Amino acid sequence: MDRNPSPPPGGSEWEEEVVRGDAIGDTVYSRHWLFSTLLRLIQLVTPKGDDSDSVETELDEEVESEICKVWDMSMDEDVAVFLQEFNATDILLGVIGKSKCPRLTEICVGILGNMACYKETCRSITSNENLVEVLILLLGDTDPPTLLETSRLILTCLSQPDMARTWAEQIDKERSVQENVCFIMRSSTNSDLLVKVGEVVDKLFDLDKELMLSWVAGCKPQPEASGLEQEEGSELELIPCLLEAARQLRSDSTEGLEVYMHILQLLTTVDEGIQAIVQSPDRGKETWALLYEVVRADLCQADEPAITIEEQAGLLAPTLAVLSALFASHLEADYIKAEEHRILLTILLRVLLYMEECRKKPREGVRKASVDQWSVPQPQPGAPRPKRREGDVHLTILQEVCCDFLSELFMEVSKETVCQGFKDGNLSLESCSRALRHLLPLHHTQVKRFHQLLTEVEPDCAERLLLEFPSLKS
Repeated sequence: MDRNPSPPPGGSEWEEEVVRGDAIGDTVYSRHWLFSTLLRLIQLVTPKGDDSDSVETELDEEVESEICKVWDMSMDEDVAVFLQEFNATDILLGVIGKSKCPRLTEICVGILGNMACYKETCRSITSNENLVEVLILLLGDTDPPTLLETSRLILTCLSQPDMARTWAEQIDKERSVQENVCFIMRSSTNSDLLVKVGEVVDKLFDLDKELMLSWVAGCKPQPEASGLEQEEGSELELIPCLLEAARQLRSDSTEGLEVYMHILQLLTTVDEGIQAIVQSPDRGKETWALLYEVVRADLCQADEPAITIEEQAGLLAPTLAVLSALFASHLEADYIKAEEHRILLTILLRVLLYMEECRKKPREGVRKASVDQWSVPQPQPGAPRPKRREGDVHLTILQEVCCDFLSELFMEVSKETVCQGFKDGNLSLESCSRALRHLLPLHHTQVKRFHQLLTEVEPDCAERLLLEFPSLKS
């Protein structure tokens, strides 16, 4: 023939039918291409002949590009389901087990992480005990990108209510997880990794109180260990590792620091957790110093607009909660100075002020009904009320924490501190009135004690407060 053969009958319609038959679900991704790429993936970890050293330790750029496409495609639910139906989890498990290439391992775990975002594929991954065990053990890997993808995958599975318990139980059984996680928190400078590992720990502790207690108990140095062994073991104790990660994230990631403050807050909800922090003066001092400095220097500053309290509430609430717990449980500690009482009193009063000012201002992008009431959908009778914004929830929590802490300070603050506060202008009739509005009637005893100090330091202020709050007479 001196020309190309004629196209088959149907022309473009026939071609479209072929493409549709090869497509994965409603996507434009090709089944045939995916099969061939997975086959290449298997070949990468298959020794040539009897030489196990022939397994690739580096990825060819073209091959890496192809399997990275699979990684991207796996974000699509149709592709994730198809990969599961094709037994891709077993294939990826085999590749991870034999891989000598960190980049290859990272990509395989990343594909599984994307698949885990969907309930059914997550269930399939979770039911594969060998795969779960291998993934948990990967937390001991030395490659930061692989650790990041592994942490992301585990967090995704822990976030699925039906699968979370299985993962928590498997993690609890594997004692090396705590050591590996503590080592990462203690030694890593990778902010993304620290944040993701922190989120895993936060989720675990929130899900399983017993697991949290076992981690607190399991991090204590054994009394029979030698001095050297104790020193080495103490480097992987939970509290110092949490503090080290928090220091690293303080300047790098506000969101990450919030995660670690919430972990510490969870610990302070049980006596064992508080004792783990304050069992030695040095550890209590270290914890107090870091959190106090975060509140004093980083959050709710006098020169900031009140609206910033909305952005900072998620971090400020757990930080103040931990400080409050330490303050209440270890008042005899010599590292809590009288000067810090005054500064904390000023900060807590400023928090209440900023919250009130913030709530008075209309939300950005929200119009008042009087401006254009017909453009705003009105709720129908019996319809569910709109959900509260996340920022409102954080502010409510922050207010409760702030009031609890303030009431504790009112019981411990000295007459000299109150006097100095009025001299500096940090205490005033207005700020005292605001504090009492928030604290009464729940914290009546603590307010009454503070009011007695005011009668000695600022009798005029005390008298005016008595007129505003007659319950103080009782």
